[in-house]
Amino acid sequence: MIYSTPDLITCDQEPIHILGHIQSHGYLVAIRPDDYRIVHVSANIAALFSQSAEELLGKPVTQLFSQIGESPETLTSLLDGGKTKQSWDTLSPYRMSLNEQVWNLIMHEYDGMIVLEWEPVGDASMLPYNQQLVSHALNEVQASQTLSALLENTARRIKEIIGFDRVMVYQFGSDWHGIVVAEVKEPHLEPFLGLHYPASDIPRQARELYKKNLVRLIADVNSESSPILTIAEWPADKPLDMTHAGLRAVSPVHIEYLKNMGVSASMSLSLIYRGELWGLISCHHYTPRFVDYTVRQTAQFVSQLLSSALEFRRGEENHLQRDRSREVSRVLHDQLVLESDVVKALTTQSTTVLDLVEAGGVVLRFNGQFYQSGKTPNEQEIVALTDWLKTVDSDPVWNTNKLVDHYPPALEFANVASGLLAVTLSHELDEYMLWFRPEQVQQVTWAGNPEKPVSVDAGGQRRISPRESFAAWVEIVRAMADEWSETDVTSALKLREDVLQVVNKQANEVRLLNNLLKEAYDELDAFSYTVSHDLRTPLSSIRCYSEILIEEYGKEFDDDARGLLQKIIDSSDRMRSLIRHILYYSRMGRLELKRQSVDMSGLLKQVREDVLLDERGRTLTITLGDMPPIQGDPTMVQQVFQNLLTNAAKYTRPADDAQIQISGEVTDDSVVYHVSDNGIGFDMKQADRMFDLFKRLENARSFEGTGVGLAVVKRIIDRHEGKIWFNSKPGVETTFWVSFPNSVAVAND
Repeated sequence: MIYSTPDLITCDQEPIHILGHIQSHGYLVAIRPDDYRIVHVSANIAALFSQSAEELLGKPVTQLFSQIGESPETLTSLLDGGKTKQSWDTLSPYRMSLNEQVWNLIMHEYDGMIVLEWEPVGDASMLPYNQQLVSHALNEVQASQTLSALLENTARRIKEIIGFDRVMVYQFGSDWHGIVVAEVKEPHLEPFLGLHYPASDIPRQARELYKKNLVRLIADVNSESSPILTIAEWPADKPLDMTHAGLRAVSPVHIEYLKNMGVSASMSLSLIYRGELWGLISCHHYTPRFVDYTVRQTAQFVSQLLSSALEFRRGEENHLQRDRSREVSRVLHDQLVLESDVVKALTTQSTTVLDLVEAGGVVLRFNGQFYQSGKTPNEQEIVALTDWLKTVDSDPVWNTNKLVDHYPPALEFANVASGLLAVTLSHELDEYMLWFRPEQVQQVTWAGNPEKPVSVDAGGQRRISPRESFAAWVEIVRAMADEWSETDVTSALKLREDVLQVVNKQANEVRLLNNLLKEAYDELDAFSYTVSHDLRTPLSSIRCYSEILIEEYGKEFDDDARGLLQKIIDSSDRMRSLIRHILYYSRMGRLELKRQSVDMSGLLKQVREDVLLDERGRTLTITLGDMPPIQGDPTMVQQVFQNLLTNAAKYTRPADDAQIQISGEVTDDSVVYHVSDNGIGFDMKQADRMFDLFKRLENARSFEGTGVGLAVVKRIIDRHEGKIWFNSKPGVETTFWVSFPNSVAVAND
């Protein structure tokens, strides 16, 4: 069986990890891990061994070693070692001589197959020189004062290591279009520095592969790829997945793209920042050029040095921004506490709400009035904008750097408000904080017209064709502002909490109504406690009698009857759990707050131990950072973190490598802890329901729960006069922050 190349409709649909061919400079065999028999083999294998591909299919792979004078036990030992260690990196490459030439055998295991690839070995005399280049690269990473110098130095070292004509550092934008931000080339070549490339040039599935394969070589775009043959009984719908194969053939669309550029060989190295693709080191050569495995590994090491440097530099930048925002946030909080008027606290002091983030202007819409600072749209435009916000989004914080894409009327005031960071204080009262960023007109020089032409083949099928012209094509981009950072969004969300807390405290004019509501609340609280408490006794009886029926008379019942009794027991257990949570929630209103210094190190270690015990049998890492003490009720504080860590553990169950981090820090007026996980996350559009009793978010419904835990956490935090806020990205991460006042003098209710 030969897997043919799929029809190509669009780049995004192309299955580039299962193209069914390999590049011509190497050879491939894929075997079953259980018996080491050959399932897939490249058709060109006869050029390396004495048997054809058809003869080898279904045979033990050790036959290959026997035919070249190597001990079959050597290969078996290698394969056994790789399976045992669950790591093949330390075994690859394995060097062997075939046909009077030295070859690298590279091994990996993926998708139920062990894949063996043979590639020729390059010039071994270059190894010490390459190691010297790596040492130079490390020194340059440490010494580079600017990001541009760091990128150019890295490109130069990569060029020296692999010998290509052109090496570029290519950075992705938020929309996945790219720009060449550094370049080292041969003098006769035209420069590509500063050119932009559309996102379609590197489609989604290619970007996903770049995150898994950090180095990719195309040795000769004009060579004929070799098809992969498969044993006859193998399912036709399960081709060999070559996601991690270095010899994986090249997409015909990409081959045509490279040919249109005049490139004969290419190599790319991935640059990763916080687990995402930041960019690529893209290398072009204008004649065929093979780079052997060890040299590629050397280049990959240098690219990883750059990735680490990017991580460090970005971390420093984020840290400085966080420190600045934190200081402004602290000052605004103090002003809100000291000033009885929210508007005066935010708009008339030396530090104002405009200082919280980098913005051209800000509008506070509060109590039916507008308070503006800096350059903003006019009042009529703001009214229309906030009316639109109320209809399209329920997020407490919403942002965009191109407002016109979401709200076309924004084109009229794009010069002052192309970017918007909106905080909703109250939809019902039309109260908002709105930060605006002005338009940043850009002249973008594309490497050719970014729109890929659509062609129609003989069968009438519409196809995407790679661009043929790479002549500079200039576009003026308007109505776009600088992007808002994660720190901007988090700072705005915290200020929202501060404002709402102050507003709630200043509701003196409804004190009488509050007293009446409090009395009704206390009566309802006592009623719910009594009912919940009294329900436990008959519920225990129901469970007990059901167990007796199963134990004493179970043999006389058929399967359906026993199943129904078990359902009664299970339902009783769920009801008991719900009643227990309700009791704790209702009891919170009556328990005395015993505030003292809480040793968080001992508390969190115990909570971690309890959670890991409940989650035994799965991979889960809970990392504890700084753990400053908290002023609070020890039992209630433990309940807060028990709920937060239990939730984080529960919602990371689908993750292969579940990670939870918890750490605290001391600010001027509080102790702030954060709990972060890489679980299922949630849509921030549903965030306003987070702390509602018995309310659960849509993507959490398949997980066991009562909808009471976070309501308890919120109630405990409120009783401590603290704050809780959060941020999440579906399928990526979730972070909860909780702050406790660090003064023991805070009143105990």
